[in-house]
Formats: sequence, structure tokens, C-alpha cells
Amino acid sequence: MYRPPIRSTAALTTSLVLLAGLVACSSAPSSSAGAPAGSGQVTLTVGDRPSSSDPANRASFDKKVADFQKANPDIKLNPVETIWDATTFQAQAAGGQLPAVLNVPFTEPQGMIARKQVADLTKVLKDDGLLDELNPNVLKIAQDQSGNVFAVPTAAYSIGLIYNRDLFKKAGLDPDKPPATWDEVRAAAKTITQKTGQAGYAQMTTNNTGGWMFTTQTYAFGGSIENEDGSKATFDDAPSKAALQLLHDMKWTDKSMGQAVLYDMDGISKAFAAGKIGMYMAAPDQYRTLVQTNGLKSSAFGIGPMPQQGGDHGTLSGGSVQIVSPNATDAEKAAAIKWIKFCYLNKYVNQDAAVTSAKNGVAAKLPVGTPGLPVVNADQWSTYQGWIKPYVNVPLENFAPYTKVAADQKIIPEPPVKAQEVYAALDPVVQAVLGNPKADIPALLTTAAGTVNAKLGR
Repeated sequence: MYRPPIRSTAALTTSLVLLAGLVACSSAPSSSAGAPAGSGQVTLTVGDRPSSSDPANRASFDKKVADFQKANPDIKLNPVETIWDATTFQAQAAGGQLPAVLNVPFTEPQGMIARKQVADLTKVLKDDGLLDELNPNVLKIAQDQSGNVFAVPTAAYSIGLIYNRDLFKKAGLDPDKPPATWDEVRAAAKTITQKTGQAGYAQMTTNNTGGWMFTTQTYAFGGSIENEDGSKATFDDAPSKAALQLLHDMKWTDKSMGQAVLYDMDGISKAFAAGKIGMYMAAPDQYRTLVQTNGLKSSAFGIGPMPQQGGDHGTLSGGSVQIVSPNATDAEKAAAIKWIKFCYLNKYVNQDAAVTSAKNGVAAKLPVGTPGLPVVNADQWSTYQGWIKPYVNVPLENFAPYTKVAADQKIIPEPPVKAQEVYAALDPVVQAVLGNPKADIPALLTTAAGTVNAKLGR
């Protein structure tokens, strides 16, 4: 999965690396031929080449470019170091300085579609056959209201509920049936604390993770953080108040959240792996951090879908899509899809690439087969799972509650404008609720909304 540092607005992906193979181009042979016969050679500028300060990844990227051109002699790639940057994108787009193909986060496609800054890829995706292979739930991120497709999702994650199966057993809870609602989360957390003495539930609160997880929880309660165009804060309402009230009651009435309040991703991962926390919100790829980095027994790891409250509202999702310049010719669009497929999706649609990637993962002692939010459809994902089955080294049964639901659970992208600044403004709200039993939740939200609106209005 695509997960840049937490300071980036590109999906607030912290240390997680969900679907990591998606971000690295595959060097396995492509099944593509070159450009259509008679169209002549196509030259395509592609972004996201690592800089010279990152020689290893730059060399790897350049090798993939060379491999692609060898497999597609009618397409010449011109790799450039341009990457998506919220502070420079609009000027680059207006000045015609963007490459033909560029990676952007999930938060961006809808705005780009509205501003006509991306090419309509519907026909070329149909002609290639890739359209039918993509996950229709994830594809909605890249579609307009008519269903036309303007980007190709290449990495995705969705937040779920991570839980300690051992603590569930000690508390007399069924480790194969994690809570499905927030009322059930509250009940399970209280039981875990009473039966084991550990915090039944914990929430991230610092370094923007507090706002990030509050956003996730607000979505699950049926609320939102910004309006559709990102011009106004919308979290000063009933769903957000209900989400915070639940946290308050778990902390101060049930006393099921322990003493620690100031957690970021690293801190909460270490405490969970040490058996001090029963549940917290994160994506499935936390498995690697918890088990390989922090020493949690693999058998103790469990994850379910995001609990909902008052209906099936959905969960926060992040990831990345590939966009194509609106000025691209039909031949250039076709070439772009071949490159995107080869570089980012090949292991999901090409058996040789899948096996090579899995073998490399095993050799590197990395988790292979970690479930997540697939960017390909259910049938293609099942085919891919069959290809890598001999190399899977994670306990798939522990992910089953998540995988049974996550692929179909509604996904909601992060706030479309200044997500990190919004999260920073919301961190103190969550901290106050968990740090003060008399915290005034409506006042905290009203103040934060004013702070956010001032930022959105700049």
C-alpha cells in the first residue's frame, strides 16, 4: 500500500506499508505487446522517479523502465522525478508541467475530475481489459457520477479494528467474532479490563494520529469532517459528538482505556504487542510492525472490519491512484495503461510476476500474503491468492473477520483539503476528552471547527 510519512497529506499513511508490493514496479515480463499496430512509437513522460539522493530505489525504478521498454519496443518512456505535491500541483497543472502519468493520493481524483485535470480512461481501460479486473468498490474513488473512470487505483488500505486474540480468550470473548458495532467495542473493552487488568481499548491521539483516528470513527458513526469541496468543517455535529462521548464514557465511566492517553502509531503498536491493549484502530499491515518489529506472537494478532454505529456507514480509506494527462492522445493513454499495469499491478494479473514477488518476499523474511483492501476484483484477487499460496507465511485465519467484510465495506477517503492540518487541529480535542472527565465536547468541537474553517478559507 502506498503510505508516505505522517506529515504528508498523501493519505496519512504513517509507518504502515499495506500492499507494499503495489508501490514497487514489477520486473516480471509483461503480457503486453507494444502500441497498436500502425500507430508508430509513443513517447511517454512518467513521474515518480526516485531522486539521485536515493540511488538504490532510483536504480530499481530505472531497471523497471528498461524492462518495460524491452517488452514494449513501441513505447519509449521518459522518467522524471516529478511527484505529487499539494503545494505545487495546481501551478504545475496550469503551466502544463506535469508528466503524462503521475501517482496521486486517494484524496485528489474527485477534485481533479471536477477541474478537468485528468484524462478519461474509460475506453482505454475497457480495450485493455483492465477495467474488468479492478475492484469496483475501490474504483469509485476514480469515477465521476456517470461511472466514467479517470484514474487507476494501484494501492489501497482501509482501517479496521485490530485486537489481541489472547486477551479476548482470557476475557472469555470469542476471538473469531470481533465487535461489529461501537457499542460492542465498549462492552468488549470493559470485559477485557475486568478480566485481564489490561486496557480493553486504546486510541491514538498525537502527531496527527488523533485527528486521523477521530476522522475514521466519525465516518463509522455516519458523520463527515469536511463538506464535499473541502471548503467547510462539518464535524461539529451529532455523529462526531457521539463518537467522542463514547470515548469519554469508555475512559471515565467504564475505565476500560487504561491510564495512557498520549499514543502515536509507534507507541500504541509497542503497547499492544506487549499485551497491554486489547483493541485499537489501524490497517491490516500493522501485522508486520506488531509481529516482526515488536515481537507479538502471530497467533495473538487479529483484525476485524471497522465497527459501525447506527448503520453501515463505511470506513476511512487511503491509497494511491495513477492519473494520466488530459492532453494525452489515445495512443499515449494506451501506453500509459500498459505502464501502470506493468509497474504497479503486474503481480495481480500476471502469474510469473506474482510468484517472483512472493519468492522475493520470503527470501527477505517479509510477510507474504497479508490481506488488505485489494485494488483488483474478487475473482482476480482469488486468482492472485492461488498463485502465491505456496509462499504465504501469515496466519490468514486471523484476518478472516476483516477479509470477509472489508472488500465490500464502503470506503471513504480522507478529508479532501489540508487533511494534515485538520488532523493537527483535532488531536487536542481527543486528548482533552481522554484527559479530562469534565471536557466540554460540544465546545471543543466548535472551537476546532473554527480553527479548521480558518485554514480551509485561506
